[in-house]
Amino acid sequence: MYLKTTEIDFETSYKILIGSVVPRPIAWVSTTSKSGINNLAPFSFFNAVSSAPPIIVFSAGLKSVKTEDGYEVGAKDTLKNIKDTSEFVVNIVSRSLVEKMNQTSANYPPEVSEFDAVGLTPVASHIVSPPRVGESLVSLECRLYQHIEFGKEAGAGNLVIGEVVCFHVDDSVYKNGHIDVDLLDPVGRLAGISYCTVKDRFDIARPKL
Repeated sequence: MYLKTTEIDFETSYKILIGSVVPRPIAWVSTTSKSGINNLAPFSFFNAVSSAPPIIVFSAGLKSVKTEDGYEVGAKDTLKNIKDTSEFVVNIVSRSLVEKMNQTSANYPPEVSEFDAVGLTPVASHIVSPPRVGESLVSLECRLYQHIEFGKEAGAGNLVIGEVVCFHVDDSVYKNGHIDVDLLDPVGRLAGISYCTVKDRFDIARPKL
């Protein structure tokens, strides 16, 4: 079977992508609106792409929003806030937080803070204005480095490139200069409603020429 991307619809393309690019780490992104409302939402198109300087990326897709006249395409609150303030925090999702993380993916109105809605603790960041999730064991304070827009239709990605300006790592997971992945117990995203952990692992030494 082969499928030309020019001959399939958005839903088919999306399902193939999220079913084949797995597992995907989850960026639980906290932002603050211009009016001071804290926002929190998860994104699974996420990764680290540079260590000097430390750069992370995640993608926020445009969504269809119901209006009195039908539907229109709009940006998620996270993307609006980042474009307005150029600041955000990426919080890492441990297994113990996955239910609350999932709840923050609901379509709360802009005037509602997901921190309050699901019972999470906003903790002041050291450098940027948006708070971090107090319950998260690792958080990355970021400033917007670049924003790349891939389209105007629903499902079009908006790549947010952020420079990490401060790391928060809980002492309980930081051992001998490294983050202990068993103690962090991070969650990854699969397709549909499925998730995974990193409990099943194996080591392979790097080759030497």
